[in-house]
Amino acid sequence: MFVGIETTNILVLGSGDNLHQQVLASFPLCDVTEEDLTQNPQFCKLLATLTQHVDRSGLTVPLKADLDRAEQKLQSQKRQWLRFESLHRGLQEMIQEFYVRKHNSTFYETMERCLRVTRCAKQLDPSSITSQDQPSVLGLTPQQVLQLLPSEKNVQRMKQALPRQLERRLKEKCLSLVSYYQPEWENESEGLKTNKLSHLSTLLDKDKKRTELLKETCRENTVLLQRQTQLYLSELIKCVQLLQTLILDHRLKIQTDLDRKKLDYFEGKCELVLQKIKTEMVEIQLDTYSLDTISAHRKIRENLESELTACKAEKQALEMKLSSFEILGKAFEALADEYCRLRQEIDMKNWALKELTKYNEK
Repeated sequence: MFVGIETTNILVLGSGDNLHQQVLASFPLCDVTEEDLTQNPQFCKLLATLTQHVDRSGLTVPLKADLDRAEQKLQSQKRQWLRFESLHRGLQEMIQEFYVRKHNSTFYETMERCLRVTRCAKQLDPSSITSQDQPSVLGLTPQQVLQLLPSEKNVQRMKQALPRQLERRLKEKCLSLVSYYQPEWENESEGLKTNKLSHLSTLLDKDKKRTELLKETCRENTVLLQRQTQLYLSELIKCVQLLQTLILDHRLKIQTDLDRKKLDYFEGKCELVLQKIKTEMVEIQLDTYSLDTISAHRKIRENLESELTACKAEKQALEMKLSSFEILGKAFEALADEYCRLRQEIDMKNWALKELTKYNEK
């Protein structure tokens, strides 16, 4: 039966994306994303069930009711304390003005004395603070201090005049508050200010509700901004991972193209350097050789080329003769050896003859 009730509650909340949005709105302080709810449907159902028993701040419904009652009681006590505190401060301000103006008035003197004596009596009376006995200050008792009150006649006169004085002062403060709340009302008549003063509490309540609504909207926007920031960061991480994958996959291909382009660049640069070197060599040659030198070198070259041509022709003729002798075979080799031997003997005898002739001439 309990499962059926939970299912009914979930159906009431909604399903799908609508359910996720309602769960996230019901738990703004929970660091959960819509993706987490999608991946964990049972956890989403649990949170949807808890929304029937827990409020947005995480408190249970009974505890929230007790807290509201305690806050109402606290607000009531605060209002009561503020009422007495405002009256007490008003009396103190009246006494301060009395001292500033320096005028004689039995009313203010009596009121000041009553306040001081009453305060001292409360300090000496421990019953209002604790049930334990406390040592007296300077051996005084509250009854002894109360004997310092003004005469009964002056006290009665002060009590009769106090409501009018206090009412006048509170009215001045209220009108000042109205002028502070709406500065453009300051130059209006006192009656109109009094009329607007009766509506001041309503205006302040409206301002308070509007401020609370703005705070709630700001808080919701803050939570929404945090969620959007988380989604943005997650998407950014995915984009970075995808970018890393693309870089790793295409790096070799890009590197190959880059290396080829670098190689083409260096080849072109080397070719340019070579052309520049050749140009420098030509310039050096032009600076080194004059026109006469070039013409002389040209003639020398022509002579050398003609001699080279003659040598080549002579070589060719000798090679032809040699080839005709090679046809004879081994007999030619023996004849050539004999010819070489005879040439050597002739050379030796000619040398010896020259030497002998030189010796005879001496």
